[in-house]
Amino acid sequence: MSEYILELNDITKIFPGVKALDSVRFNLKRGEIHALVGENGAGKSTFIKTLTGVHQPDGGEIILEGKKVVMSDPIVAQKYGIAAIYQHAASYPDLSVAENIFIGHEFKSGPFIDWGKANREAKKLLDAVGADFSPTASVGSLSVAQQQLVEIAKALSMNAKILIMDEPTAALSRRESEDLYAISRKLRDQGTAIILISHRFEDIYGLADRVTVFRDAQYIGTWDMPVDEHVLVNHMVGREITQLFPKKAAQVGEELLRVDKLCRTGYFKDVSLTVRAGEIVGLTGLVGAGRTEVMQAVFGVTKADSGEVYFQGKRVTGCSPAQAMKMGLGLLPEDRQKEGLLLPWSINYNISLSVLDRCRKGVFLQRQREYEISQDLKKLLAIKAPDTDTLTGALSGGNQQKVVVAKQLAAGPKLIILDEPTKGVDVGSKAQIYEIMSDLASKGMGILMISSEMPEVINMSDRVYVMSEGKVTAEFQAQGLTQDVILKAAMPKSKE
Repeated sequence: MSEYILELNDITKIFPGVKALDSVRFNLKRGEIHALVGENGAGKSTFIKTLTGVHQPDGGEIILEGKKVVMSDPIVAQKYGIAAIYQHAASYPDLSVAENIFIGHEFKSGPFIDWGKANREAKKLLDAVGADFSPTASVGSLSVAQQQLVEIAKALSMNAKILIMDEPTAALSRRESEDLYAISRKLRDQGTAIILISHRFEDIYGLADRVTVFRDAQYIGTWDMPVDEHVLVNHMVGREITQLFPKKAAQVGEELLRVDKLCRTGYFKDVSLTVRAGEIVGLTGLVGAGRTEVMQAVFGVTKADSGEVYFQGKRVTGCSPAQAMKMGLGLLPEDRQKEGLLLPWSINYNISLSVLDRCRKGVFLQRQREYEISQDLKKLLAIKAPDTDTLTGALSGGNQQKVVVAKQLAAGPKLIILDEPTKGVDVGSKAQIYEIMSDLASKGMGILMISSEMPEVINMSDRVYVMSEGKVTAEFQAQGLTQDVILKAAMPKSKE
């Protein structure tokens, strides 16, 4: 019997004008966690869709338990014991947990579904993954982490031998991520083979037994873990990244933003902070601490109940987003696809949305002016696309993020709020985004960065505020700051 439960040899997939996979290979042992890593556009998503029957390969072969198989569609892949858990759970929010777990393979009693048995079996599966919620609860009432447990239980209900986890911790807190790590190790130790796709090095080094790198749709290599992080990064991007956090020294100037005892019932209370010109200020804390909600109130997306916001010494409490932008405030939202971009529109149209007044002559838009602005920013931010007429939805995650940044920069802000600026972005694009941030700060712009990524908070910030349960619990100088100190300030306090 082969030591591998799965082997993919010389898999090729071609779309019109694009070779998405170029003779790649991958193998998976029984009872191991094997990480698949690479930059956005490296071919990871196409590879997974080919393995799960969504796409049919144009060349190569798939060997499952020593036999050549054809994944003709997702149902066939499920029958072979292959299940995928995606970053955004493919669940039905209005149905119960048990209904979601057994949908498509329900327990029948004559012409009827035996929901009693379904609930009992669902409870066994939930216990197996350490879930503490009822099988009768609606999935829409669960947290993101709990919904992922439902997806894992669903995979187990189909006797999955191979589990694909795609960015499983992207929307999870540190504690939730650690819980997921424990469940993943338990499944591995019970014989389940797991393919892990993640941009987070904490996931890769915390879970993987081996790691495979794809780059530019090609197979680069496979290594036993641990691998030196510097070496791994260079294999992923195909070039030497001498400095992942290229923080330049900047002259700190006048105070740009002051938030004074800002409150919004149920979200945050008595939040105070400042940002000066040329300064990168980190705002961190666990998921749910209220960081994003504070910045939405500052920018005018929502209204605070009390407290004050000052920008360049002027009271601007209760301004609208349009007024905030005119004053010189910019906001890069956490969810770029839903809140930052119009994916069916071109790069050109997305960037110019923030500066339509400058592109207008009378009642008419000057398309040439739109093009000039977007072309300059495409070049400045190194957005990878044939031209600015390319649809934004066709770009990789890192390049979509750059388009959102470009849209904000087009308006000429004096201070920009970046909410999770590198979420879902590969390591090469992260380094580029950090360099952009550093350049902007060196030119006198103020930057307020909301982030759950401790390394980027520590290495890219001048000062750091920590929030817990809607309150600012600490302020630190970034120099010499450690993750342990931040986590201590971020943890909820005992209510004894």
